[in-house]
Amino acid sequence: MGEESAERAKEQQLEQTSGTSQYEHFVDMALDAFSGYAILRSDEFRSELQKQRIKLTWHDDQADYRARLQGLKSGKYDMATFTIDALIKASAELNDVPAVIVSIVDETSGADAIVGNKQTFPNVDALNRPNVQFVLTSDSPSETLARVVITNFQLNQISADPFQRTSGPAETYKQYQNSNAADPKVFVLWEPYVSRILENDNMHILVDSSRFRGYIVDVLVVNRDFLAKNQSLVESILGSYYKTAYDYRDKMVSLVMADSAKTGDKLSQSQAETLVRGIRWKNTQENFAHFGIHQSESLQHVEDMIYNITSVLKKTKAIQTDPLDGRANRLYFDNALKTLRDSDFHPGLSDEQITSDQIQLPKLNDSEWNSLQEVGELNVPQLVFARGTATLTDSSSFVLDELVRTLRNWPRYYLMVKGNASTRGNAAANAKLAEARAQAAADYLIAKGVDKNRIRAEGGKPSGQTTVTFVLGEAPY
Repeated sequence: MGEESAERAKEQQLEQTSGTSQYEHFVDMALDAFSGYAILRSDEFRSELQKQRIKLTWHDDQADYRARLQGLKSGKYDMATFTIDALIKASAELNDVPAVIVSIVDETSGADAIVGNKQTFPNVDALNRPNVQFVLTSDSPSETLARVVITNFQLNQISADPFQRTSGPAETYKQYQNSNAADPKVFVLWEPYVSRILENDNMHILVDSSRFRGYIVDVLVVNRDFLAKNQSLVESILGSYYKTAYDYRDKMVSLVMADSAKTGDKLSQSQAETLVRGIRWKNTQENFAHFGIHQSESLQHVEDMIYNITSVLKKTKAIQTDPLDGRANRLYFDNALKTLRDSDFHPGLSDEQITSDQIQLPKLNDSEWNSLQEVGELNVPQLVFARGTATLTDSSSFVLDELVRTLRNWPRYYLMVKGNASTRGNAAANAKLAEARAQAAADYLIAKGVDKNRIRAEGGKPSGQTTVTFVLGEAPY
């Protein structure tokens, strides 16, 4: 008997002498220990799947995104979790897009932060120096946060590679412990390490992930071949996940604490509460909205998230080419969610609420505007006006249209539009022109939908420049 025949006979014998499995489907999923995935690891989710005869096996790859995507491509994994930026980067490195997004799991909203010494780095503008270093974990939400800030703020003096990379937040925290107050270093990490650093009153948060939207987003992805052959199975898994998420909607602190004990990084009650405040888990209706299945102006479409994140990665040279060739729709699949919607799927007895990712900032009086803390100057190309006037040119309108989109992604900050003036000629006339140009830019932004309560135009003391600058500010804590 040949080797192949012997192997067949052995397999046949195993089948003849084995029991009948309670499962019809076996699915392998890759993820890591991030607390945002606690619902996926919960016993309740496992139980929901078991009811449908689905056996899901989890594989913790220690956040090795390249290996994770390669495992999806090879068929080792059927499903996996990613942050959107990690999925784009890994796809660019692999020069292939073997997996597609089928659901948004969560979005961080304060769990990640850039922390620095108050005296050395009072605001984001203070980062604009050649020797500044961002101490962070490679290929993590921390790196994404740093890249988002570098892209959006005027940080043109920093080096081409300002990152001091660590193996994880524990090492980043150790680097902080070994640093001096005057070191040109900021530390980019996530909870509970952010809170540990803030126990030092000399440290503060420059920017955290609650200040913007749509950049640090965790998603569930599926191997494309597996999805094409098993769409109804994927729909069943999504339905089980949303039902479990609904059941845990008011119990996330206890779930995160139990999950952290399983993953080996046990959290206290207060640490879990802080972490849960910094993560926004997405429910069924919010996923319908993010994927455009329900029309909602209050939530960002996943396609826009992908475009924006790809732009950040390209501008900061994290990727050399766009693996999607400018077609963000190639990275998400909405038919599974459409089928759930059309089947009138809802996970609970009451309707789920859609939490807007936009913020309505209160109107300020002059005193309050004057007391705003400047966060940093936005990275906006220079506006061009008709000579000697406050009339915006077409090129300036294009720049301001882009700024409108930027402001939508940074909803928690006020905007100070500052005009500058030439020192040549009549000083009073120059100052008046500077203020008029600032007002023209502010009026354009308001006409394009930016809340007028967020914006104030002001003319600066003539310094010789004729630019208009855009500075984000926030109320003092």
